[in-house]
Amino acid sequence: MTLARRGLLAGVLGLLAGCSPAALLNTTVSRQGYRLDADIPYGSHPRQKLDVYTPEQPRADGKSVIFFYGGSWASGAKGDYLFVGQALAASGITTIVPDYRVYPEVRYPGFLDDGAAATAWAAKQVGIEKLFVAGHSAGAYIAVMMVANTPYLAAAGVDRMKLPGGIGIAGPYDFLPLTSRRLREIFGGDRRETQPIEYARAPLPPLLLLHGTADMTVKPFNSERLAVAWRRAGGKAELKLYPDVDHIDIAGAYSSLLRQRAPTLEDTISFIDRT
Repeated sequence: MTLARRGLLAGVLGLLAGCSPAALLNTTVSRQGYRLDADIPYGSHPRQKLDVYTPEQPRADGKSVIFFYGGSWASGAKGDYLFVGQALAASGITTIVPDYRVYPEVRYPGFLDDGAAATAWAAKQVGIEKLFVAGHSAGAYIAVMMVANTPYLAAAGVDRMKLPGGIGIAGPYDFLPLTSRRLREIFGGDRRETQPIEYARAPLPPLLLLHGTADMTVKPFNSERLAVAWRRAGGKAELKLYPDVDHIDIAGAYSSLLRQRAPTLEDTISFIDRT
C-alpha cells in the first residue's frame, strides 16, 4: 500500500471516529446513479431534517432503508454518511439518512422521539411494508428501539409490526452499568427501561445484528445477548460476527474504499432480499 493510500485510509477512519471533515471520505464516493435530495424537514427543529438517496434504477420491489448514524447520542451529521447512502442506492435501495437531536440539547428519550418521527416520515413516503430500519452504534440503538416492543412508533402513528425488519450494526443494547458521567446524564442513570434488550418481547419483526469481534467500543456481547433474547421471545434474529473487525471498520465497510474490511453491505442487502 502506498503512503498516500495509507494516509487516505487513516483519514477515513478518523472521519468515522468524528475526528476529520466529512469531505475527506465524500471525495471517494461516486455522485452517479442516484439523486440526493438534502435537508428535507420531518419536524420543526433545525436538526429534524433528512437526506434521501433515490436510485436511478430502483428495485422493482421498492424496498428502502432509513439509516441512523452513531455518535454516542451526542454528535453526528447526516452529510457524513454519503458513503452509506451511495452504497445502498447503487444497489437500488432508496435510502433515508436523518439527523436527530443529541445531547446536551436532549436526553433520553428525545433522540428516540426523533427516530420515530423520521421513521414515520419515511414510512409515509415509501410505504411501511417496504421500509427497513437500520443504524450503526448509537444509531443501531435507535433503530432497534424502533422495531422492538416499544411505544415510540405507535405514538408517531406507525405500526412497527408492519416494518419488514431491522438492522443493527455494532449497537449497544444491554450496556448497564453506565461507565461515564456523560452517559449517566444522557440516560438518567442505570435505568433498565433505557435498554433495548428489555423490549425483546413478542411480537417482534425480523432482526439482523452485525458486530465485529474486535470491537472494544461496543462489545459484541450486546448483539449476542439481544439475539438470544429476541429468539427467546419468538422473533427471528440473525447474528453475524466478523472476526478482527472493530467498531469503525464495520461501518466504513459500506464504502467502496474500505469494503474489503467486512461484508457489511453484502449482508445488509442479503437480509433485505430475503425478508
